Amino acid sequence: MAQCVQSVQELIPDSFVPFHMRDPNNQLHVIKNLKIAVSNITTQPPQPGAIRKLLNDVVSGSQPAEGLVANVITAGDYDLNLSATTPWFESYRETFLQSMPASDHEFLNHYLHNNDYSYPKWFIPNTLKYYVLLHDVSAGDEQRAESIYEEMKQKYGTQGCYLLKINSRTSNRASDEQIPDPWSQYLQKNSIQNQESCEDGPCTITSNKNSDSNLLSLDGLDNEVKVDGLPNNFRAHPLQLDPSSDSSNSIDGPDHVKSTSSLHETKKANAGIIHGACLTLTDHDRIRQFIQEFTFRGLLPHIEKTIRQLNDQVRFNYLKGLSRSLFSATKKWFSGSKVPEKSVNELKNTSGLLYPPEAPELQIRKMADLCFLVQHYDLAYSCYHTAKKDFLNDQAMLYAAGALEMAAVSAFLQPGAPRPYPAHYMDTAIQTYRDICKNMVLAERCVLLSAEILKSQGKYSEAAALLIRLTSEDSDLRSALLLEQAAHCFINMKSPMVRKYAFHMILAGHRFSKAGQKKHALRCYCQAMQVYKGKGWSLAEDHINFTIGRQSYTLRQLDNAVSAFRHILINESKQSAAQQGAFLREYLYVYKNVSQLSPDGPLPQLPLPYINSSATRVFFGHDRRPADGEKQAATHVSLDQEYDSESSQQWRELEEQVVSVVNRGVLPSNFHPTQYCLNSYSDNSRFPLAVVEEPITVEVAFRNPLKVPLLLTDLSLLWKFQPKYVSGKDNEEVKELVSSPHEAPLSLGFSRHGVGCHFFSNA
Repeated sequence: MAQCVQSVQELIPDSFVPFHMRDPNNQLHVIKNLKIAVSNITTQPPQPGAIRKLLNDVVSGSQPAEGLVANVITAGDYDLNLSATTPWFESYRETFLQSMPASDHEFLNHYLHNNDYSYPKWFIPNTLKYYVLLHDVSAGDEQRAESIYEEMKQKYGTQGCYLLKINSRTSNRASDEQIPDPWSQYLQKNSIQNQESCEDGPCTITSNKNSDSNLLSLDGLDNEVKVDGLPNNFRAHPLQLDPSSDSSNSIDGPDHVKSTSSLHETKKANAGIIHGACLTLTDHDRIRQFIQEFTFRGLLPHIEKTIRQLNDQVRFNYLKGLSRSLFSATKKWFSGSKVPEKSVNELKNTSGLLYPPEAPELQIRKMADLCFLVQHYDLAYSCYHTAKKDFLNDQAMLYAAGALEMAAVSAFLQPGAPRPYPAHYMDTAIQTYRDICKNMVLAERCVLLSAEILKSQGKYSEAAALLIRLTSEDSDLRSALLLEQAAHCFINMKSPMVRKYAFHMILAGHRFSKAGQKKHALRCYCQAMQVYKGKGWSLAEDHINFTIGRQSYTLRQLDNAVSAFRHILINESKQSAAQQGAFLREYLYVYKNVSQLSPDGPLPQLPLPYINSSATRVFFGHDRRPADGEKQAATHVSLDQEYDSESSQQWRELEEQVVSVVNRGVLPSNFHPTQYCLNSYSDNSRFPLAVVEEPITVEVAFRNPLKVPLLLTDLSLLWKFQPKYVSGKDNEEVKELVSSPHEAPLSLGFSRHGVGCHFFSNA
């Protein structure tokens, strides 16, 4: 896989976001990089259509930076310019993990409070009550706020309430101090996600608790906090993006919005909006301090207490189950009865088994998830391992797969001397999610996490195989991204597998194209072209050039499209006649569009037909001069019909005799006979002499390399005349004079065989 900004040790804790606390054994446990999610109480479950749209926008909005210097990788005979990172994949992975809906078989995405709503999911019935008094400094009474806060502390205790002061300045106050916008970096993704631009019309604005766009860094604490975006039960919100900035959005009611703007349009529309204009830097510090106090004095003690309670329940259920097992064994021993075995149908049906909330198995899973969220990976692994056995005994395959997945991750994240990463746990979980539970979302999460773990251990071959396993027809975007990462795994191995890299980049480009990601498709094909170019794989090279040409034309990169199609025609093609005809039609269509856009541009160098330069001949003849505007056909005409080599030799000998007589029988050493025909065998280093008013005939031999006929019409010879002005100095500088071409149009039927033709021009 490509190199990522985050390590796998940072990725996994960041993906499950819930300092120090004590574990059930009263041992001090240190927590680093803690994240918490704060969300609207009326949050709705994310819609699949909105999630797909969000993931597509995230990938299309992340492109390679222009001017970025690529890494050069040398592998055997190949020198490849490759991008070391793939930010579009990291953005996709981050958004995918943060937008996963809560599931009943696990509690990683459940909240630590409870209420009367069916969504979001809640971790435990006991609610942490923490009261915040919000004081507007610019409009409120300071003394009244302090008085109310004192009453709150007496009623709820100092550990259960907080006074937060904000808005220390008015928005219209003129100030030279440039206060940074504290929300701009968090609102962008959230605004896209809340648009919920589904295919079937207007959608409900929702606030996703997992949106990583709402991360707030806490200075000095090495942690982050998530702040929720737009609530769906308010028409306006202090942090809501200004709807007037995007004319494509219109509010139909408190809960609905029509959205057609893309990711790029949203960025452009909201680039100039300022949020938090009433907050000073002191207010920023107060918000950070509030989150710290809430975490230290409220949240972590509540989690610590919950873990102890769950641990006591698990221990009690274990002892109760042990005594029950002993009683059952004794009863079985004396009665001789056998426990009826489950049928095959019952085993298959239990894959959809749902445990009641008070089930002992779920208490173990809750404790494991809580320990995982606070980074107590040793205890989490022990609980997951225990829960895994119980779920497998009950044939609850969804629950078992979840326990296997997190047991593998916990084993990898254990500090010190960790257990070997149990990759077979992940393989079993992926197979169960995909084949038994038919849940590709959970299977994809397993693959993304396990591939990063394998990559961190240098097991690129195993990571590539895992990524390829999850490619399927249900999602072109996911398959394209995974195939591209598999290609990077092949190229990053100790012995790089260059051809496998190129092959999987082509597959990724094909799936990107099907997903509508044209830019990424073009990039993948161009990367693969480095491997196939000039290696004798003409059919593969033709296919890649053809695809590059089409993608470039779609993206309006016309020059690149013409260049790609041109490469197909200049090589000795091994394609069939029908395929060559298709390539030629594509080239002519693209070239026509390019020429229409720049009619006054320079004339192109056409790839067809081939010109046999060594067979080109120039004849200074005595034929009549064509009249101005006269068209003279030169089809199937050969210079041999006009030029007689034997008579030319006779005239040459006669010329030598005349010159010899004039010079008293001596032929001067600087004498050069007049040449009437210039070809590859003549002395072409001298300037030729031509008679005024007599035509000059140029013969050009063409060759058609294709298996289909070419029809060439209206050909004209373009020529340059460089006169030499005689002024007594033989070596005087020659001045160049470019003449307008004398057109000699002709209609030439050109077959697959080479044909000679004449161009007539007046000297």
